[in-house]
Amino acid sequence: MPDDRFMRIRSAQFQAMSERVLRATELTSRLNVLPFEDEVGKAELFEQILGRKLPARTTIYPPFYTDHGLNLELAERVFINQNCTFLDYAGIRLGERVMIGPKATFITVGHPVDPVERRDWLSGGPIDVGENVWIGAGATVLPGVSIGRDAVVAAGAVVAEDVPPASLVTGGKATVNRRW
Repeated sequence: MPDDRFMRIRSAQFQAMSERVLRATELTSRLNVLPFEDEVGKAELFEQILGRKLPARTTIYPPFYTDHGLNLELAERVFINQNCTFLDYAGIRLGERVMIGPKATFITVGHPVDPVERRDWLSGGPIDVGENVWIGAGATVLPGVSIGRDAVVAAGAVVAEDVPPASLVTGGKATVNRRW
C-alpha cells in the first residue's frame, strides 16, 4: 500500500469532498460569465469560493477554475492570469508577490499508479509556492511540490519535484536548468 494515499474513495470524507466540488464548480461557472468590469460581483463570488475575501492587492483574472477553493491560501499581491486551474483539496499556498501566467495548472490530488489501488484511493499532497515566484504560462505543478522563493517555472514546464530557491526550471519534466 502506498504511503502517499490519503483518502479512500467511497468514504464519508470522499462524499463530502465530492459535494464541495459540485458547489465550487457552480460558483466558478457563475464567476466565469460575469462581465469583466463587475468587481463587486467577482469579489462576492471569490469570497464564497475561497471562504474569505481576497487579500489586499491580489488579482485573479477569470476564467478561474478550482475543485475546492477552501484550501487555496493566497498571500497579498498575488497575480493569477486567466484560465488557471487549482485542484486544491490537499492545499495550495501562494506566497506574496507570486505571479502566475495564463493556463497554469496546480494539482494536489491524483490516483496511485497501481491499477487496483487507483480504484480505491486518492493520493497527493499540498503545493507550497514561496514569495516572489513566477510560474509561466501553461505550467503544471503536481502534488506535493514546493517551489522556493524567487524561483521561475518556465512556460509549459511540468513540475514533479521540489524547485530550489532562486532557480529556473524548464521542460516537460521540470529540471533545474540554472541557479543564481
